[in-house]
Amino acid sequence: MNGKEKKPVKKPLIFYYLIVLVVLMLLNWLIVPSVMERSIQKTSYREFLDSIENKEIKEVELESDVIYYTVEKDGEVTVCKTGRIDDENLVERLDESGAEFSGEIPKKQSPILSFLVSWIFPIVLFVVLGQWLSKKMMKGMGGPGAMAFGKSNAKIYVNSSTGIKFSDVAGEDEAKELLKEIVDYLHKPELYRDIGASLPKGALLVGPPGTGKTLLAKAVAGEANVPFFSISGSEFVEMFVGMGAAKVRDLFKQANEKAPCIVFIDEIDTIGKKRDGQIGGNDEREQTLNQLLTEMDGFDGSKGVVILAATNRPDSLDPALLRPGRFDRRIPVELPDLQGREEILKVHAKKIKIGDNVNFHEIAKAASGASGAELANIVNEAALRAVRDGRKFATQMDLEESIEVVIAGYQKKSRVLSNKEKLIVSYHEIGHALVAAKQTESAPVHKITIIPRTSGALGYTMQVEEKEHFLMTKEELENKIATLTGGRAAEEVVFHSITTGASNDIEQATKLARGMITRFGMSDDFDMVAMENVSNQYLGGDSSLACSFETQTLIDKKVVDLVRTQHEKAKKILQDNIGKLHELAKYLYDHETITGEEFMTILSETKTEPFSLEKTEEL
Repeated sequence: MNGKEKKPVKKPLIFYYLIVLVVLMLLNWLIVPSVMERSIQKTSYREFLDSIENKEIKEVELESDVIYYTVEKDGEVTVCKTGRIDDENLVERLDESGAEFSGEIPKKQSPILSFLVSWIFPIVLFVVLGQWLSKKMMKGMGGPGAMAFGKSNAKIYVNSSTGIKFSDVAGEDEAKELLKEIVDYLHKPELYRDIGASLPKGALLVGPPGTGKTLLAKAVAGEANVPFFSISGSEFVEMFVGMGAAKVRDLFKQANEKAPCIVFIDEIDTIGKKRDGQIGGNDEREQTLNQLLTEMDGFDGSKGVVILAATNRPDSLDPALLRPGRFDRRIPVELPDLQGREEILKVHAKKIKIGDNVNFHEIAKAASGASGAELANIVNEAALRAVRDGRKFATQMDLEESIEVVIAGYQKKSRVLSNKEKLIVSYHEIGHALVAAKQTESAPVHKITIIPRTSGALGYTMQVEEKEHFLMTKEELENKIATLTGGRAAEEVVFHSITTGASNDIEQATKLARGMITRFGMSDDFDMVAMENVSNQYLGGDSSLACSFETQTLIDKKVVDLVRTQHEKAKKILQDNIGKLHELAKYLYDHETITGEEFMTILSETKTEPFSLEKTEEL
């Protein structure tokens, strides 16, 4: 990135010596024995015995299956060999012939070859193997040589090559406002210096996954038009102690050379976790964190080096990292509200062909609680569905169906329910919808379906709030629990039996009831005392009880009583509207999917002949 050519690594002289040594060893090992073997004359055992009797043999080497000997005739010495035969008198014959049994053996390996094979070859083998292993280890750590150990792996986007601006980020107006001041300082630092203000050293972006923290950081660099260093916290973690700290030093060194610039550390909780306080040890992660704290204290903020970091676990970060002077600002990047979801949908809809009659407001309402990444997925799924159906553009129906795909998965057409199971599921879902419709302060029903989904759901009832909801009253929570128990209540009222289909409803109802008692202070017995602590609020919210065993037993009893009360209320609502329950269930059984408008139309109609259970049993 700096325009300098990378110089080739010069190999040491010993490297070439080793190559020559290996070549000589191979020549001695392979070529010399074959040449010597060709100069040896093969004879029969009879000729060998005749040479003994004629006393022509000078030297003999007896091996297990071969005999090597030298024959001298007319002043010429010939090396011969023959196969060995079990002969008890051979030694006596050799002794009588005057042949020598000692001295240099003609076939023996040369001393040079023996020395190479016995000593040099093992040494060379270990040296070459050691060099190969060291190179493999260095490559695994991000560099071809020893000097690459302490190099930073940060990706550098110079002069906003990504092309991302604040206009490409929707639904996070408050976060953008806080970050625009950093951009303004990088553009016009003299205005702030004149009044004596200094640039914040760091800003921490916190929020759930998929809300656009990394995208916001890139947009800051794009607006400021400065180099942008991007690295993940996991890239500082190395096998050798001290390498992570070296990478931190190298990262800040590069940042100071290219100032003004922005350094973005994603998932900083990987290296920024709270120190455990144990004395001793040589923890690599702790050394990396200490080096990061030192570098943030040491660099000159007036140069225009801004540190941005992102995490979805802010409660696990070390307090020393969060103090003023290091990360001066904590910028929440929360899930978008209704208006934010609508703006995000419009931004992503620009990337696909879409119909003119699409109502983004209705889609945003139905996608309540969705993150920016999920909304982008919804738009993409709508485009894929349009292609599957042979259309040139995405429609309102495509977007609505894509919401269901993200929430419950694709339709599982291969799963065919029996008539009895289909009827049970119909009553189950109508039970949810009917209980919700007959209660005040309950979200309107948007859609009911009994088509199985890949998530495992055999059907579901979708409720959509008319307006954005930020608070829930005690009555609303109780109504929601009653709605969740409405499916099981319908099974009990109609079939006088229960199935496994209510498992997810039971889980959600229990979670709501426990939260009302332990966290929201909605129990007369505990008043405004918190019985439960919640951690990792952006990652699902892990909860742990903070009370005695006796209190836990009382909490369990209160949870059961609360759910039972709402369950009885749901059964009472269904018994009072049994005719509409049968009528709506048959309609859903026949059509498999009904909209909220169709549901409310049938519910508001007055029939002269009420729908009876006997007619339903004919199915």
